[in-house]
Amino acid sequence: MELMGQFFSNVARYPKYLISIIAGGLVALLEPLFKNRSNPLTLVGLISSVISAFITFYFVLKAMTNPINL
Repeated sequence: MELMGQFFSNVARYPKYLISIIAGGLVALLEPLFKNRSNPLTLVGLISSVISAFITFYFVLKAMTNPINL
């Protein structure tokens, strides 16, 4: 657990590093959308997939942080 604490303290010390990691991830995810925008059907499918992935991610994180008591 100490290793994770060191990791987060390093990330907190370098906000430019964190921002560049997030921006690079977004560029890597969005680049295929811009390459395939010539075909409208493909673009609609890709955008729908990205939206459904974000919705799924949201509900999974929500369920993880607010577990149901049985």
